[in-house]
This record gives sequence, C-alpha cells and structure tokens, in this order.
Amino acid sequence: MKTIAAALLTTIAAASAAFAIEPVPGSITYGGAQPRLEQAPAGSNFFHTFHLNGTEVHEICKVNADRTVSIVSRSMAND
Repeated sequence: MKTIAAALLTTIAAASAAFAIEPVPGSITYGGAQPRLEQAPAGSNFFHTFHLNGTEVHEICKVNADRTVSIVSRSMAND
C-alpha cells in the first residue's frame, strides 16, 4: 500500500510540473525571474495584467510556501 501511495504522489508532482504555465514577455516570472513576496501570505492569489502584441493578458498568480510566485491561470482579451 505504501508503494502505491508513493507512486501516486510522484505522479501528481510530475503532472503538476508538466502542466505549468510558461511565462511570456510581460509575465512576472518571464526570463527566469523569481520574485519573492515577503508580506503576502503563502497560498494567496493576486492578479497581474499587461499587454502583449496588442492583446490584454490577465494572469492569476499564487504565492508559494517559499514566497516565490507561480502563474496559475492566464487569459487573453483582444482590445
């Protein structure tokens, strides 16, 4: 049973990394940047909006336990 549980956790961890949203120019984490939010509570979300090639981009970002930032969701709207 422990082997099954360990395999399941490994699969979940690998899947979440495989589906990570890649940063685009204008994203907070673009170019390998690793911003740290010292005062935001871990697990909290915030919005980031910017323009990319005439398209308005909306991102939802999450503050991780180590205070780094991950992109959770992205949507685009034409102006």
